[in-house]
Amino acid sequence: MLAAVRQTFRRLPQCACLSTAATDSLANSPPLGLLKTAEVASRVLGVGQGSGVQALPVTLPVLLTMSSLIRPESGTTAPSDQLVELDPSVFAHPIRRDILHLCVVHHLDGLRQGSANTKSRGEVRGSGRKIRPQKGTGNARLGDGQSPMLRGGGVAFGPKPRDFSTKLPRKVIQMGMRVALSAKLREQSLGVVESLEWQGIKTKPLVERLRELGWEKTLFVTGREEVPVGLEKSASNILGVDTVTAEELNVYDAVKWHRIILDISAIQWFEQTLGRDARVQ
Repeated sequence: MLAAVRQTFRRLPQCACLSTAATDSLANSPPLGLLKTAEVASRVLGVGQGSGVQALPVTLPVLLTMSSLIRPESGTTAPSDQLVELDPSVFAHPIRRDILHLCVVHHLDGLRQGSANTKSRGEVRGSGRKIRPQKGTGNARLGDGQSPMLRGGGVAFGPKPRDFSTKLPRKVIQMGMRVALSAKLREQSLGVVESLEWQGIKTKPLVERLRELGWEKTLFVTGREEVPVGLEKSASNILGVDTVTAEELNVYDAVKWHRIILDISAIQWFEQTLGRDARVQ
């Protein structure tokens, strides 16, 4: 019965509305497990209620199965049996490709050095004497030897050192991070672990564990101020694996990496920084 209820909620639009009359009827009704699927949907959506009833938006929770970086011991509860509830305003944001493009271009512009430099005719060393007379030789007229038309002369309209970085509003960058995380979750490329602690600094045990989990190309993100030492040193020699803090993560890396693994502290950091309550403040 619960599976049928979940399927019904999946078919509902995200803008489903819960009326005040529907909430009163649900409060005085038997548990949802004893109701039929159609009856549950009618009560949640307020079907059959008057048009003058005030409607309130319903935000469906986002649940994700928790994994474990450390191999579980025998007799302990498997992490796959645990579910993590994610903030829908952060991990279920509508996909905006235009916002992702703006954030990626903004990040790549900031990476450009802008150190290209050429000499103009005024910067090239040499005399300012006129090479030949203006008339009478039958050749084209020329001035000094620093002319851009001559070999060894200056460069006309050549590149000069400049700053290629562009400006982008902070709220657009935050929206880009929400869109990137939501896209990874929709692509089933986002995982959650309780902790990123790893015993030892050897590379081989971590490689074997990542092969078991299928995490060969993975970016590990932690909400702490620093990445755990064991994981950072073990993953430093593995091609296709990297570690970063939640504060250092940007939209470009979130889009580029094939898989992203977050710990509980990283989820809390993103929800506090990008959640609805943070935006109101």
